[in-house]
Amino acid sequence: MNRSSQTRPQLLLEIEAIGTRLDVAQQRLQEANERLVALEESLEERLKSETLLVSMSARFVNLPADQIDSEIEDAQRRICEFLDFDRCSLWQIVKGEPGMLLLTHLHQIPGSPPPAERMIARDFFPWSAHKALGGETVTISKMTDLPPEADRDREAYLKYGGTKSAVLVPLSVGEGPVFGVLSFGVMHEERDWSETVVKKLMHIAQVFANALARKQADTERKRMEGQLLEHLREIEELRQRLESENIYLREEVRLLVEHANIVGQSAAMKKVLTEAEQVAGTDSTVLLLGETGTGKELLARAIHRMSLRKNRSMVTVNCASLPPTLIESELFGREKGAYTGAMTRMTGRFEIADGSTLFLDEIGELPIDLQSKLLRVLAEGCFERLGSTAPLHVDVRIIAATNRDIEQEVKDGKFRQDLFYRLNVFPIVIPPLRERPEDIPLLVRAVVKEFQKKMGKEIESIPKKTMQALQSYSWPGNVRELRNVIEHAMILNKGKTLYVDLPNRASSETVAAGNLENMERRHIVAVLEKTGWRVSGLGGAAEVLGLKRTTLEAKMKKLGIRRSNKSMPK
Repeated sequence: MNRSSQTRPQLLLEIEAIGTRLDVAQQRLQEANERLVALEESLEERLKSETLLVSMSARFVNLPADQIDSEIEDAQRRICEFLDFDRCSLWQIVKGEPGMLLLTHLHQIPGSPPPAERMIARDFFPWSAHKALGGETVTISKMTDLPPEADRDREAYLKYGGTKSAVLVPLSVGEGPVFGVLSFGVMHEERDWSETVVKKLMHIAQVFANALARKQADTERKRMEGQLLEHLREIEELRQRLESENIYLREEVRLLVEHANIVGQSAAMKKVLTEAEQVAGTDSTVLLLGETGTGKELLARAIHRMSLRKNRSMVTVNCASLPPTLIESELFGREKGAYTGAMTRMTGRFEIADGSTLFLDEIGELPIDLQSKLLRVLAEGCFERLGSTAPLHVDVRIIAATNRDIEQEVKDGKFRQDLFYRLNVFPIVIPPLRERPEDIPLLVRAVVKEFQKKMGKEIESIPKKTMQALQSYSWPGNVRELRNVIEHAMILNKGKTLYVDLPNRASSETVAAGNLENMERRHIVAVLEKTGWRVSGLGGAAEVLGLKRTTLEAKMKKLGIRRSNKSMPK
């Protein structure tokens, strides 16, 4: 049947059916469009969420540990803005106090009540904290969902901003223990927490956990490094201290060994010995200053023994023991026939001391006309023998000594100023015995030990009162006088306990004031009388006094001591 043959009602029915089908098709199309839009929105939301997660993870990767805290605070802000949360809180376990969760990082919307000064989770949210520390993710869609045992939690949620919904996610790495909790809160509405959202929050929590674990590891590493450095510092300090103590002990032992003849433990003598060591290794001229009897020659020998010239013997000249007419030839030598009586050529002390040390004792006694010659040798290392014009060059290290006030001698015109400056390169002042009484017991024991061997006597003790008296005495003759007094006591002593009679204090004070020569004269005469006026040889006066024969003879001449002169001034 063709269309022209259809009745009108039939056409209307057919048109109506087509309209219905079109309505259905349009509705289905609209529904498809709505599903597509929803899918697009879901995909867009998911993309934003994934982008946020990737962005957060990327910002924490390789981030220095000291910047992680600030990055966490920024991440909390971004999470709240993206997910429309009102609060994001990070709680961490206090080290050494398991179960104590402390609020360390917080982001919340403006106008929210501030947290407590030191907010511990178990004090405010004990039920929630217990669940989260057990590794459980806690979701609270509305506060009425909380069980009765969580009443305290409910009060705290309402107190702090009127929280309506919350999620708590435990923080851990791998199979490790829970070390923190990341919580999220919504105050403006109740919210159902879908599985998708919860998983998203768990992923965010894992990013935080990894960052915090790295920070903790870095902090622990730095702490261990700090401890290690501290231990190394302590070890280094101990090493340096032990080394210093070892050096000090070695120095003490070396001082005792190298200066075996120089007895003294006082600070003054240690200073002298230290100065001697400092200058010993050089070729600098040394000027030893000190009263008679303080041991200047012993110190000179110690300096020589510590020097690079120690393999050659030190040469000594006592300027006070030689007549002025002989000093020049003694120092510089002479040619045969240089003067009447010069029957042979003589090598002087400077030539003998070439490559070694020359000790000029009592340099203050050197005649003024010879001082210029000595100055030339010191300045140029050059001189001529008496009776010769041929210059001789020597390499001699000079150590000079005097008991005089050499600077005053310069002022008085008795000693050349230029020579003084040449000699005074490195002055060492040896203190008198009265200024170091703590050395007296050591000196007494050393002298007693020496004379025990010579006299064949044995001394076991020295009374305390005797030692105190020895330490109280002024010792104007210094160590030399001490030796003489001890020797005298040893000669008279008959037992094993040594008693010492000291010179009269009044007379010693007189001597100290200017009469030392009389005391020295008396002592030398007493020793000469004991030895039968035998000056040299074994048991002679020179040996007993600890002097060279030539030195003793010079002193006898200077002090006017002759065998016929037995009445000495009182």
